[in-house]
Amino acid sequence: MKPADPRDELVTHLPAMRAFAMSLTRNSATADDLVQDTLVKAWTNIEKFQVGTNMRAWLFTILRNTYYSMLRKRKREVPDVDNTMASKLAEKPAHDGLLQMRDFETAFAQLNDEQREALVLVGAEGFSYEDAAEMTGVAVGTVKSRVNRARARLAELMHLDEDDAIEMTDQVTQSIVNSAPA
Repeated sequence: MKPADPRDELVTHLPAMRAFAMSLTRNSATADDLVQDTLVKAWTNIEKFQVGTNMRAWLFTILRNTYYSMLRKRKREVPDVDNTMASKLAEKPAHDGLLQMRDFETAFAQLNDEQREALVLVGAEGFSYEDAAEMTGVAVGTVKSRVNRARARLAELMHLDEDDAIEMTDQVTQSIVNSAPA
């Protein structure tokens, strides 16, 4: 005769486990989850159960430990009943930035060479106006003027108002469109 499988006994302890879980959680949904987690742990670790010992005590120990682990985990979590925190975690789809990037590239190509050069040096590469002026062989005021006119023209071509935020996937491109460094 084959010895009885301890897994067969698990079902007989469900009502007592549910009652114990309810006494700990005081919430039927949480209690059901706790019982389910306990059964999964017991099932997957059944080889650790010593046949001939008290199955109910073993299951209650697993349930109790699972409950206290859940409490410790919840202490580290931020309660977000009204979904305030979760709503801030939303991420805009990447394709929006790609579409705006395509619009930027089209508008950037329409600038004259001097304006593109000034924007790249000051905006993308991060050079000061003075350094850009020295590199291009023009006055500092000329570089400032080219950058300012280029940004204004980009905003016009991209149909942006001063208040509009532009969402780019590329930080360098974003720096080109943003205000010049002081």
